[in-house]
Amino acid sequence: MYLADEAWPDLGSYFEAESLAIVPVGSTEQHGPHLPEGTDHMIAEALARKAADRSGYLCTPTVTVGVSPHHRQFHGTMWVDPPQFRDYVENLTRNLTYHGIDRVVYVNAHGGNVEHLREVGRRLHQDRTAFAVEWMWNESIPDLVDDAFETNGPHGGPKETAMIMHIAPGLVHGDRLAEARDGGLVEWGRGGGRVHGARTFYDAIENTDNGVLGDQTDATPEKGERLFEAATEQLVALCDWMADRPFDDLMPREHV
Repeated sequence: MYLADEAWPDLGSYFEAESLAIVPVGSTEQHGPHLPEGTDHMIAEALARKAADRSGYLCTPTVTVGVSPHHRQFHGTMWVDPPQFRDYVENLTRNLTYHGIDRVVYVNAHGGNVEHLREVGRRLHQDRTAFAVEWMWNESIPDLVDDAFETNGPHGGPKETAMIMHIAPGLVHGDRLAEARDGGLVEWGRGGGRVHGARTFYDAIENTDNGVLGDQTDATPEKGERLFEAATEQLVALCDWMADRPFDDLMPREHV
């Protein structure tokens, strides 16, 4: 069920029967010369809505702009600062609790949002308002992602390219895949951007001239479909796990 498509009287039965909501969260930022700026929020929304369709849980509208100042040098990147992002997501979630929701899955597809969504979840958990968790699609299927690509990349790489090829193929510039690879940073290891143990970069452009990492030419729609289906299964399973738990079991334990 997609909240924005429903008339308000028709939502009452859901809130009477269920207490879980799926909230897609992404970003609007550069994803290299070959992918749309909406890559992250498009992936998040596609996964969230598919999981909602399969499970019957409620999916809210998408948070489309996230914490992305590290991509600001590239045309069109939009961002909000971390405090404002955290406050917005927290307020949105508290709004849902007013209607009876007490479990939330943030379906996140942008790495820059992770720590801030975790902080929002911690606040809500601490005051026993709701149990809210951040879920990143590729972290739910790490072995499948690793096996699918010879040279992956955490941003604008083959995994995101394959996902957009599957969910929005018309927005992928297929003739620019080699350009994305050759103008970016293909090999991305743990030592990248570090000097004597210190992380010495702040912005994406300091590591990659065109904003992306990995070998984009390794992406295919078929790989994207496989990743999408597997991640959707994991998301549905997470929602079921949360919905089946008594609320008190999800809340902080008493002081010893």
